[in-house]
Amino acid sequence: MNRFEIIEKIGKNFFVTNLETGEFSYRKALKNVGKSIDDELILSNKKTKHSDLDIRFEANGVSVLVETKKDFDKTSLEGSLIQLQAYVNYEKVLTGNKLIAILANTQDDRIKVWWGSDLTIDESHQIKNQYKLKSFEEYADIYLGTKNDREQVLKSTYYLNELLHKYGINEKIRSQFVGTCLLALKNGLSYENLTAKQIVAGIEEVIIRLLNTDLNKAFKLGILKDRVLESQDVRSLTKEGLQDILRFIEKSILPYINDKSTMGQDILNLFFTTFNKYVGKADKNQAFTPDHIVHFMCQVLGINRNSKVLDPCCGSGAFLVRAMTEAMDDCSNESEREVFKKKNIFGIEYEENAFGLSTTNMLIHSDGNSNIRQGNCFEMNKFIEEANINIVLMNPPFNAQRKHCNPPYVKTWDSKIKQDPSKGLHYVDYVMSLVKTGKLAVLLPMACAIGNSGDIRKFKEKILEEHTLDAVFSLPPDVFHPGANASVCCMVFELGKRHEKTNKETFFGYYRNDGFFKKKNLGRIEKNKPGSNEGIWADIESRWLNLYKDRKTVTGISITHKITASDEWLAEAYMETDYSTLEKKDFIKTIKKFVAHRYTEDDDN
Repeated sequence: MNRFEIIEKIGKNFFVTNLETGEFSYRKALKNVGKSIDDELILSNKKTKHSDLDIRFEANGVSVLVETKKDFDKTSLEGSLIQLQAYVNYEKVLTGNKLIAILANTQDDRIKVWWGSDLTIDESHQIKNQYKLKSFEEYADIYLGTKNDREQVLKSTYYLNELLHKYGINEKIRSQFVGTCLLALKNGLSYENLTAKQIVAGIEEVIIRLLNTDLNKAFKLGILKDRVLESQDVRSLTKEGLQDILRFIEKSILPYINDKSTMGQDILNLFFTTFNKYVGKADKNQAFTPDHIVHFMCQVLGINRNSKVLDPCCGSGAFLVRAMTEAMDDCSNESEREVFKKKNIFGIEYEENAFGLSTTNMLIHSDGNSNIRQGNCFEMNKFIEEANINIVLMNPPFNAQRKHCNPPYVKTWDSKIKQDPSKGLHYVDYVMSLVKTGKLAVLLPMACAIGNSGDIRKFKEKILEEHTLDAVFSLPPDVFHPGANASVCCMVFELGKRHEKTNKETFFGYYRNDGFFKKKNLGRIEKNKPGSNEGIWADIESRWLNLYKDRKTVTGISITHKITASDEWLAEAYMETDYSTLEKKDFIKTIKKFVAHRYTEDDDN
């Protein structure tokens, strides 16, 4: 991939040079506008100061910087990254533009790409799984195609929920109703100067068109009509009320959605997850997994274009949407993307309302919904087996009622038992028996990690007889806020490898601080870096992943340990405490939690 090919691919109309060699001199450009830069920001080493970038593109407040190397494997990668960082620092002073920085091989087509609102050339800012150059428009679309204002999206979800309450839309159908409206608006719905009946008919027409090639079209459309479009709440809406709702969604939600970029997918997932939490906050058994945790789990499993992904309890479709997004980034062309969406994503959901929502969610993310089935996962063994799954992502119900559990297992229960005594583990065991090989990541309550008696012990023994416990991550205690109130961990298994025979130490991560905090009416939001609009989660996630990948022991955060079914499966049982980080307030907080626990758990009190 020579220089000419790079310029042609990204776009010669956006190519900018100020030297006869075709390179771009930052010293010359800065001098022309009366600016300068601190030399400390541009030193590649003690002797060299780089100021001439190989290839530069600019338009509409976005700059794409390309530094070429014949083979970056045979040169000092560290030196190349420092050099690229120097150009980034120059560009920040020169233009203040949004930046994409690329290191490109001229010997072959390999590239490394970084981006960010406060760009630093490091791992947390690198766009993973990019193997081909994109056009300038595609790179600019990362920034310009969607507004990167996560807090504003959170505010909009809160106000939208209040608006729906005002117009009498029942909580049970709000998520599906909003998803349907969003999908219709995204696909050109007209609603001004129309009656409410005409608007609803227009929404239905859009859905019919989008489900045109779906084998389950009639069933999915039937659920949408019966549960949402023909519900009394929607039929009772005046045209003014329906138009008011649609205008708010179009103005305050739709601008953030751009399914051409990973960032656009992230913002959309954030909206859906947060809105579902508001709607379900009265039901403490609803556990909507936040998108950044879903992303972390997908990274742990290494989802790519060859993954065949199943979520047997898919709910609103958050795991499937994120898995699809990750795989899209790994595909080389649109043809590969279409194949993945049609053949590599599989979901099952018992509840019709949640099934309708997952269908809508996948359609908003550009289809990929034809392999989602409504029903009980325990009755779909053939569907699971024929899919040749190699990746499972799941968040099973922790307190499932009898009708939701595996019938043969329910027959073993005492008549007084009303909810799943395995706390979700029997879902995991069942899916493992059908998938057999690959990897599985599951969110489970801490009781499953701590428990070593009863049904929990029985399923832990059964699972380890056939599979290996690769890792367990203790997650933030309020990770589902403002939905379910449950303390959970993420367990990762290697399927088809007997735990005892692998003779492997399990990795335990005490990943309780994800950089998010609770804010009134917004749920949990990400903290920013000091003096920056950039969040801290990317750096935290990068550290978590590196510790897991290297299986590194760090006091207070991670450890490896050999375990059996009778042991506790969580970091707290084996990890050393870093006492240097503890303060008096930590002691007081812990004592208060202990007293509160004793008071609420002790029947005598």
